[in-house]
Amino acid sequence: MTIPSPESPAPDGEVRDLNWSARTWVLLFVLCGALFLDGLDLSMVGVALPSIGSDLHLDGSSLQWIVSGYILGYGSLLLLGGRASDLLGRRRVFLAAVAVFGAVSVISTFLSNDLALIALRFVKGASAAFTVPAGLSIITTTYAQGPARNRALSIYTVCGASGFSLGLVAGGLLTEIGWRMTFLAPGPVAIVLLLAGLKVIPHVATARVDLRHFDLPGALTSTLSLLILVYAVVQAPNEGWGSVRTLGLLALSAVLMAAFVFIELRHPHPLVRLGILRSSALVHANLSAAAMFGGYSAFQFVVTLYVQNSLGWSPITMSMAFLPTGVLVVASALKMEAVLDRVNTTVLIFFGLLAFILAYGLFLRVDPDKSYADFMLPTMLLLGIGFALCFPSVSAQATNGVADSEQGLASGLLNTSMQVGGAVVLAISSAVLSASGTAPVRHELLPGMSAAISVAAGVTLVALLFTAARLVRGRARKDSGAIAAGNVR
Repeated sequence: MTIPSPESPAPDGEVRDLNWSARTWVLLFVLCGALFLDGLDLSMVGVALPSIGSDLHLDGSSLQWIVSGYILGYGSLLLLGGRASDLLGRRRVFLAAVAVFGAVSVISTFLSNDLALIALRFVKGASAAFTVPAGLSIITTTYAQGPARNRALSIYTVCGASGFSLGLVAGGLLTEIGWRMTFLAPGPVAIVLLLAGLKVIPHVATARVDLRHFDLPGALTSTLSLLILVYAVVQAPNEGWGSVRTLGLLALSAVLMAAFVFIELRHPHPLVRLGILRSSALVHANLSAAAMFGGYSAFQFVVTLYVQNSLGWSPITMSMAFLPTGVLVVASALKMEAVLDRVNTTVLIFFGLLAFILAYGLFLRVDPDKSYADFMLPTMLLLGIGFALCFPSVSAQATNGVADSEQGLASGLLNTSMQVGGAVVLAISSAVLSASGTAPVRHELLPGMSAAISVAAGVTLVALLFTAARLVRGRARKDSGAIAAGNVR
């Protein structure tokens, strides 16, 4: 008979202490690696957009679909991915999605047709929509609540932030070799993660399920509604905002979204229990997250085209220009837990959104003759502060006070809001940018560039005002309570 070592998991399979075995660390590496790849892929390909456009002769509206395709696949199927991991088995869903992610990465490398590339970007985003909730569920069911789970989740969060931040640098380096490398690079990494995952992800028995447990009509109507909405906005500059085609597409998107709501109210296993939206804190967190990520996605898209197509910067120069933002995000990731314990999340969200607005406002002073330190560095630092304050705060606010049984739904809604916000605001900014119909001129501002960035700032401003109103209402309730208590005394 052998005595279990301190590194051994508990009899029920949970890891309960901090003396982790090599297998436990490898498991966390696999789960974090998948999340890292998801963020890396999105930002890495963004750097390569000007090179892709030049090589394949694509305009700005087509290029934005390479980003939006991934975001829409991710955001529209994230809730279905969470449900699938619970019903089909987390190990099975995670490994299958990582395999698809890797295969699509390799296949995309050899394509030159824009529609095929966009379609595979959607598939890639969809695979991420299954790996993220499955990976998070594996963590929460493998690492016991307390120090072990807190450490695992902290590392997991840092890896997600690092992937998105470092993807800009990796994208710049790989684009110098060739833009196709930004599509290929995640493939071999995904294969390594798949092989390691087969060894270390625990097997868990799952009950038999059938299609009645999946809200496929809800997933289909919500996905089609978002796709049609983004398509209508992107095509509006060519068709006309008041044209029959544009208005018809927008109406169809609204009808499909109404159908989604109707389905959710009647389905026995809905993707979204709509009653959860009665929480004002959760609604505020979701709207703030959508504005935050939507504004930033649009801003990064516009600035990437400007500094490479107009200023002639190389991809690596452009990625290094964004590096201060990523450094601040990563550096703050492990510090914000202490801040969240002391400061109200709504206050943090307010100042985070304010930092984003100041960042966009400072960039509007842009002039081709200004130095990086003058027109861009202050913006990058403010963006880093905005992310550092907003990202963990919306996550905490969206899940605080939510029942344990609906924590997955609350976090899934938040991620969905971020991705949908990114797709919609990016589409609007892209439409504004391409509305002039004129090609960019070397060493001049992009046509419509200031207006496109103003869209990002405007969306963020709406969220800031909503947050300010929430703070005022909270203060008023606090004062009313104090007055009532004084009258009682």
